[in-house]
Amino acid sequence: MMMGEHPGYLAYMLRMWRVEAEDGPVWRASVESPHTGERQGFARLEALFAFLEEKTGGDVRRAQPRTKPECSWEEGGE
Repeated sequence: MMMGEHPGYLAYMLRMWRVEAEDGPVWRASVESPHTGERQGFARLEALFAFLEEKTGGDVRRAQPRTKPECSWEEGGE
């Protein structure tokens, strides 16, 4: 296990931005590990989801949504 890793816990800084493509606007994304500084970019959100599925060993699209988020920007006041 790498330094800073814990079983059942992953941490990434997620950045997302929208760009114009031939077929209309698309979202791009990148993740950065705070432990290693390693970055990975994604041209489509589907690629980001596939990355997360690989890292978690599960299908994130089938995950059950929570009925109420633990914290939202509206509650946080920003």
